[in-house]
Amino acid sequence: MSDLFGQGGGGQGGGKGGLGTLDPRVRVLAAPAFALVILSLSSLSALSAGVGLALILLSLSGLPPLRTLKRMVMMDSFIIFMLVLLPFTLPGEPVFSVFGLSASWEGLLRTAEIGLKANAVVLALMALVGGMDPTTLGHALARLKVPATLVHLLLFTVRYIDVIQDEYARMRAAMKCRGFRPSNSRHTYRTFGYLIGMLLVRSLERSERILEAMKCRGFTGRFVLLDRFAFRLRDACFALGFGVLLFVLVLWELRLVPL
Repeated sequence: MSDLFGQGGGGQGGGKGGLGTLDPRVRVLAAPAFALVILSLSSLSALSAGVGLALILLSLSGLPPLRTLKRMVMMDSFIIFMLVLLPFTLPGEPVFSVFGLSASWEGLLRTAEIGLKANAVVLALMALVGGMDPTTLGHALARLKVPATLVHLLLFTVRYIDVIQDEYARMRAAMKCRGFRPSNSRHTYRTFGYLIGMLLVRSLERSERILEAMKCRGFTGRFVLLDRFAFRLRDACFALGFGVLLFVLVLWELRLVPL
């Protein structure tokens, strides 16, 4: 219980230096604020500035650059087909054609807009929230009055997803010891079906044992949060500066600033 709910990210930021020294609640609130502003923009110049702001946040987060870029590539791979096909499906002024299909200038602009929005939002989320310890994130959400059930689901999922992974690894190892080798056959499909079914059954049994153990220790449906967060001067400075930058992006979109 203390490992799950009492060990936050050092009680404050869940990191060393940069964004890690900020109040986690400020970082949690900054993430959706940034996403809402970016999603409301349509100017490519303003969106490019948003990507630049997200990169600055990433540099302050202390996340490893190579691993972060790999995650970005994985995210982009989900939307690359949509981005490639969009110029050919959106009507407008033709720019070039491939195999008789014309790509429109409006489609290219919409593709660039979607790509910039997606990358800016994901980069900012990874910088602001992705580098935070999951338990610290749960505590921050609880302090922000997020429904307790959702917070408990998050904390339990983070804690026991590795337990389920270990259970799966043991069952796979047992299958290999019995000579099972996967192939494109009905037997393989049926065996994997049994594997998934047994994994669900064992997960259910484990959850019942955990619940009984928690009740024996006096669990009443409410966890005592041990982390104490303090809103300090640097948190106020970050919130003010970040809010000003977001406001400038909105003014940029409205062409009310000479940028």
